[in-house]
Amino acid sequence: MTKSANASPFISLQVPEFRNFLAGKFLVTLSFVMQSTVVFWQIDHITHDAFFVGLIGFAELVPNVAVSLFSGLVVDSFPRKKIIYLSLSGLTFSSFLLLLFTLPGFEWVIEKYWVYPIYSVIFFSGICRGFLSPSIAAYQTQLVSKEIFPNAATWSGVAWQGSAVLGPMLGGLLTGFNGVQTAYLADFCIMVFSLFLLLLVPSKPVPEKQGEKESIWKSLGTGWKFVFGHQLILGAISLDLFAVLFGGAVALIPTFSREVLGMGPEYYGILRSAPAIGAVLCALFIAVKPPKTNSGVILLSSVFGFGLCMIVFALSRNFYLSCAALIVSGSFDMVSVVIRHTIVQMYTPEHMRGRVSAVNNIFIGSSNELGAFESGATAKAFGLVPSVVIGGTLTLLTVGIVTAIAPRLRKMDLKDITV
Repeated sequence: MTKSANASPFISLQVPEFRNFLAGKFLVTLSFVMQSTVVFWQIDHITHDAFFVGLIGFAELVPNVAVSLFSGLVVDSFPRKKIIYLSLSGLTFSSFLLLLFTLPGFEWVIEKYWVYPIYSVIFFSGICRGFLSPSIAAYQTQLVSKEIFPNAATWSGVAWQGSAVLGPMLGGLLTGFNGVQTAYLADFCIMVFSLFLLLLVPSKPVPEKQGEKESIWKSLGTGWKFVFGHQLILGAISLDLFAVLFGGAVALIPTFSREVLGMGPEYYGILRSAPAIGAVLCALFIAVKPPKTNSGVILLSSVFGFGLCMIVFALSRNFYLSCAALIVSGSFDMVSVVIRHTIVQMYTPEHMRGRVSAVNNIFIGSSNELGAFESGATAKAFGLVPSVVIGGTLTLLTVGIVTAIAPRLRKMDLKDITV
């Protein structure tokens, strides 16, 4: 570890192009999380059925995973900034369509076709995100030196979680006081502004490929082969996948807010923001005191704590206790995110970052979107509260299994790899 990397917890923010990139990423995430908050509430309001709310995740999962199978090769073969810009243009169009469905003269779309046009827009946005996620992850590593990347990863997490705090609050408040149309209008404007902001970030060259030239099919499989051959990377992202798949309850928050707590969209927005509040507070702490020693134990303990928080949230009948459980769950999740992201990026060669990031996106995207579908399906089968209790319990079981079968992950220290 170089001295510069230890000089300041703000060292990566001293790089102008990374700072501009982070601001653009913050707005993009703010727009997306805000849109997701409004869509979940709108579907729940229209259908009054947790299964259809969970189906939102499935509508985005299918195209996201399908595209991610080859988007990593595209990211490693073409200028990443152009891919980011094209993907964001598609997401901006998606925001416009959701707004359009609420405008006078276009309400007939939802009235005639029910919630299916919304699912169609989410499907299209899933295609765009399949390209956006690996391109942003790979592009970010080109903006800072390897020595300060762990610090950049932490501040990237702060930006993401900060937007995840403001997005649900803004979406919930606008929906509650001014309606869905106003919320979608704000979402569209934020996305447009982020497009202009990211123009300030300079383009970077396509990383040179190492070794002999590969065929397209062999190159497509390189990322998967690398991940499955690396115990630490595979263990970290698998742990995250199953923890969020089983324990994530974000998709059911609007239903919990309405049926269990008896709250409106304003309070739903606060509940949806609660995990991100905990994550931001934790990320600020990590920026000053990163988990360099006993990192594997910290990672496993954090996922275990996340599962416990989900069980408490499911059993709570008090708004403040529910908020507290979600805030603490966000803190635990942030620790997991920073450690996992650092492992993936620090062990991955530059010319393979797009493909490995795409594999990581399939794992993490699957856990989020498939987790939302799983939450809706289990809520339909077992009931709202039991479904989350079961999920949290399975998360605890997953941690126990990984602890037993992955000794290298359990004994890992970040100080041994951040060099």
